[in-house]
Formats: sequence, C-alpha cells, structure tokens
Amino acid sequence: MTIRRRSAEWFGLESTTGLIHRAWLRNQGLPGDVFDGRPVIGICNSWSELTPCNAHLRDLAEHVKYGVLEAGGVPFEFPVMSLGETLMRPTTMLYRNLVSLEVEESLRANPLDGVVLLCGCDKTTPAMVMGAASVDLPTAVVSGGPMLNGKFRGENIGSGTSLWAMADEVRAGRMGHDEMLSIEAGISRSAGSCMTMGTASSMAAAMEVIGLAQPGNGAIPAVDSRRRMLARETGRAIVRLVEADRPLSSIVTRVSLENALRVNAALGGSTNVVLHLLAIAGRLEIPLTLDDVDQCNRDVPLLVNVMPGGAHLMEDFYYAGGIPAVLRELGDLVDLSAVTIGGMLGDAVADARNWNTDVIRSLTDPLKPAGGVAVLKGNIAPDGAVIKLSTIDPALQRHRGAALVFDGVADFKARIDDPDLPVTADSILVLRGAGPCGYPGMPEAGSLSIPRKLLRQGVTDMVRLSDARMSGTSGGTVILHAAPEAAVGGAIGLIEDGDMIEVDVPARRLHLDIPEAELAIRKAAAAGARKWERVYAGGYADLYVSHVEQADRGADFGFLKGRRGSAAPPSY
Repeated sequence: MTIRRRSAEWFGLESTTGLIHRAWLRNQGLPGDVFDGRPVIGICNSWSELTPCNAHLRDLAEHVKYGVLEAGGVPFEFPVMSLGETLMRPTTMLYRNLVSLEVEESLRANPLDGVVLLCGCDKTTPAMVMGAASVDLPTAVVSGGPMLNGKFRGENIGSGTSLWAMADEVRAGRMGHDEMLSIEAGISRSAGSCMTMGTASSMAAAMEVIGLAQPGNGAIPAVDSRRRMLARETGRAIVRLVEADRPLSSIVTRVSLENALRVNAALGGSTNVVLHLLAIAGRLEIPLTLDDVDQCNRDVPLLVNVMPGGAHLMEDFYYAGGIPAVLRELGDLVDLSAVTIGGMLGDAVADARNWNTDVIRSLTDPLKPAGGVAVLKGNIAPDGAVIKLSTIDPALQRHRGAALVFDGVADFKARIDDPDLPVTADSILVLRGAGPCGYPGMPEAGSLSIPRKLLRQGVTDMVRLSDARMSGTSGGTVILHAAPEAAVGGAIGLIEDGDMIEVDVPARRLHLDIPEAELAIRKAAAAGARKWERVYAGGYADLYVSHVEQADRGADFGFLKGRRGSAAPPSY
C-alpha cells in the first residue's frame, strides 16, 4: 500500500496552490522531481553565534542533509530561537516553553514528514523535543557534543565546575582575580557545550537512552569527526523512520523515560533532567511523577567518574566507552528491549567495551553508592524537592540547622559576603522567590555560594535550600525545586531566620520544625501580604507566570501539555 505523505498535502496538489508551493521553492535550484512524493525532512536548527555551545551546528546540519539525500529524502533546514545559557538573561528556562511552542507550530505549519532536531546548550534539547512531541512526527535528535577538555597549567579543568571552585578561592582570598582570568583561553578551547556532566551532556545522554539519538550522541566531542558521521547517519535514519511511519511517540515510552532516569543516576547527571523529562512525559501523555523519579533513582550507584561528581571530563568519558559502556555495566537495571530510531537499545550494547575502568566503574566497584536524584518531601515542600546525590557531603545527609533566609537573588547577593552575617557551618541557607513564577523562569541560583567568612574558615559545603534550579555543572549539598514555590504560597516562603530545619536524605524527609498551628498562623498572615519582586514583567513574562506549572510537574505551560498531532492545517 502506498502511503500518502503529509508533504503531499502541499506538493501533491494539482491546483494553483500546489503550483505556488512548488514554484517558490524552486528558486533555490530544486529540480521538479524532488516533489514526487519522497520524504520531506525538516532540520530544525538552534544554531546561533549568541549560543556558543551551538555555534557549530550549521556544519552538522550539512552532514544531516547529506544523509537525508543519500537515503532518498529532501532536506530543508530552518531556524528556531536559540537558548544560550552563558549569555541569556534573566534565565534560559524562562524561554524553554516559548521555544517548544515555536517548534511545534513550525512543524505543523510546514510540509514536513519528519524532523531532525539540532540542539546542544541546556534548554535547546528539551524545548525542541517538547515541541516535536506535541506534533508527533517521526523525529530524531543530533546534539552538538561537548568541548574538548579544558586545560590550565598542565591539568584538566571543567567548564562550570572548576570555575565555581576557583571563584570561591578568589572570594576566600586564596587566589588572585587576575589568576582566575588567565584560564579564559584554556577552558573553552573548541566548539561544543560544557565538557562536564552538566545539563547539556546529561540531556544529550538522555536522548541517546530514550532512543531519539544514535549511539554516541551523549559523549562524542563536538570536534571529533565521528560527530559528523553521527549527523549523517541520523539523516539516513530519519528517512527510514518516515518510510516506516514511526512517530516520536512510538519510540519514547514510559520504559525509555525510566531508562533515562536510571542512566542519569549512574552518570551523576544534572537535576535539570528531572524537570525536562517530566515536561516531555506531559507532552506525550505518559504518566510520570516525582515519586516515579525517586523510585528510578534508588539503588543506582554512581558509575561515571566525571565532574562534578567525579574527576574526569566528557572527552575521557567518550574514549572510555560512553553511554553504551554504561548501559552494559548497568545490566538488568535498564530495559534493553526499549526501541530506538535504529532498532533496540540493546543493539548498541552488544559490542560495547569499557576501555577505562577508572572513568566508567562497574556495579561491583562504583564510584559512590548513589549518584542520582533523591526526592525529599515534608511540610516545607509537600509536593517535593530534589537533591543531587553524587555531590553531597555524606556528613550532611542527615542534618539539623537554623535557617538563614534570603528573599530573592538580589538579597542573597547583597548580604552573602557581609562579615557580620549571622551564619555558621551548621546553618541552612534558604533562598526563596526564585521559582518558576517568582523570578520568573526559575534561574540557576540554587547552588548558593558559601559565605565568604566561612570559606576563609575552610568550610567547603553546607546545606542549601531553594525553590530555584542549579547548573548541572554545580554540586554540593543543595536542595532544589521546592514545590510549591514561595511565589504561589509555598511553605518555603514562611520560613523565618532561626527556624530549625531537619534534612534526612536517606529517609527522603525535609521538615520545618515548628508546630503546625504556628505554620498555619504564618500562612494566614502572609496571604496577600507578600508580593515577590519580579525581575521581569509584562509581555511574554506575564504569559509565562499566568500559565507555568510548578517544578514537580516539569514547569511546562498547562495549555501545551499533550499531543495535538500533525494533521496538515487547511489551505485557503
């Protein structure tokens, strides 16, 4: 049976409308036979010179095109708003849902039978996949890949992770500012995203595990020729997906999402992966909750010795065997029968080898007992908060301390280095007003800096709590995504200086130790009285605040959840 492709609703028309569709495209030198019914493939590109991690994606797009053409398809590249974590303000998370909307409408409005998503920097990956999921065409992902290892004075340094540590050394007076500035040329010495296991690499790995990307997507360095080969192979694969009529929803399932969460745990990956996979699940109408996230992360040890949870970098991880080697080490902890754009997940594992057992450990010799994300609940965050297990201080897993509260990022910056700040190493730093609605956009402000006075005393970690996010390159004993957030009346907004907070990570407990009656009195007194200062109001920000859901639901827009399909809109 001949399948009438979606693109035929544009190019197969014998009317004047069809003539217009074909004729205008021929001004790009296309011969008439490209409109004979062969698969039309969109290459959705988040390239931008303002997004350093994605600035090489134009080159990868060319290699995707070669693969599409070789497989008998017709490629068309088109742009999408690019989210550059290093430059955009107030936070790229504010615009993730906007980009997803742009991707969705671009796919539905144009004569495309399938799409390859070119992404890299943190939010470009989930934004593009979310939008594609709501349309549900055959879909594949090509990530830009990580930079080469950073180098400084003969040693490896990692973007983000090493910078945060050096910044603390400057604040403590143990390193000169000029000395820190001297690393600029050595820390970003090739195209690509962060070379640590930050959000970009964690999401690229997730795309490989959930089956939307080819083996190697999660680790091949950006400038390694094998990244171009992967792009070319993906161009071939998307044509096969269209010919087999395999939409995105036939690949990404509950099983594949659970696999991605377990692998992220073994990687010591970003807490942001939780937000993004919850949002993607919502678009695909797959039930997935924070309780499910916690369950998938239990009993998965940290196997990958890469910053911030370890010592090596992404280049080393790829040469050690990458994601296929991790899947092999995990064994029965993942379901290798899950489908991918190329077959089954297990197909990539059959010949996988672990070439460096210091970089990729085994289940019998893990780097740490746990490396994933734990979900804490209690009267502070009844809907949940998350903590990265790979980087916490074991001595702080169970901790009771007095709260020191900061109302917003500006308040924190203004007071954190005050020599008279009433803080000790046992204090719990609390930042609120930085959640999805409060900032708005939920900035990566949750990895609160250690107060300068404590740094000078040699303190390197302490418990921190917020309704914000943190960079995947960050670490420490940091509790994030407290839900509900302060700006919508969450209990984190009711904490007062000196209140005792109890943290018990093994028990998954986060508790404000005051009587429930007192908490109720504070809540009644605060109702309508506290107006959280927004750093950006009007326009899109107002739309965002009006419709964004809380972190425990992926911080998506409620009206964007679900699949609206790929039916061709009517012509006029």
